Amino acid sequence: MRMVRLPGIHHDSNAVVVIGNAGNLLIDSGTSWYQSLQVERISGILEDKPLERILLTGRRFPCSGAAKHISESFSNCPIHIHKDGQASLESGDFFTTWANRFDSDMPSTKTVGLEDDEIFILGNTQVCTIPLPGHSNDSVGYYIPSKDMIVCGAILPRADRPSRWDLPTGCLTDLLSSLKLIRSMDLESLIPMQGPAIKGKKHVKEVLSRHIDFFQTCVENNGKTPKSWPKPAQTAIWNSPHPPWPLEEREET
Repeated sequence: MRMVRLPGIHHDSNAVVVIGNAGNLLIDSGTSWYQSLQVERISGILEDKPLERILLTGRRFPCSGAAKHISESFSNCPIHIHKDGQASLESGDFFTTWANRFDSDMPSTKTVGLEDDEIFILGNTQVCTIPLPGHSNDSVGYYIPSKDMIVCGAILPRADRPSRWDLPTGCLTDLLSSLKLIRSMDLESLIPMQGPAIKGKKHVKEVLSRHIDFFQTCVENNGKTPKSWPKPAQTAIWNSPHPPWPLEEREET
């Protein structure tokens, strides 16, 4: 099998192309801002193969905004999202998708509802759906057993940026539980919503533990972030630590 991470441009999420010997799919689409370029990038990886389906980690615009255009560019391949997020995409809801914060419209997007334990078989690899509510109630991750990896979506915006739970359908205690679940899987790597992959069991555990400790402190502080942390920007679906957290693994000295 082959897996390629397409780094997000500007506000876009990472997009991940997964190719097995009997099928392929795309995880997350990015915003609509660079959707034509995204189609070119995907086509370059697939060469002459058709894209068979798109899986979304959640309804937020940075992950879902280009899904309709990409689908239409590949023979209207199906778009899958957790059933709790279907109504937002199909109605073009610019509020719960957060598209309004990007001064963008959310295209009305026809979707197929995901079951909590749905598995996509691609021949020599498979992609397993894992519900990860907290950032939103439709947040899911995609576990790829052959890589011992999860594509996380907005539950883990970046190694150095903890997620927000104060956006529509978010829940702090669910967020904490979802991250504890990921940590319990003892994974080899994670692909966050943005930024580089988090590689190596030690680094994965360190990153997850840092996020979990932060959210646990917020629970104990009645859902409040530290006063020293800046207010999130209009488009941000993450909190910005102060002082900054490390993005990459620290070198041993």
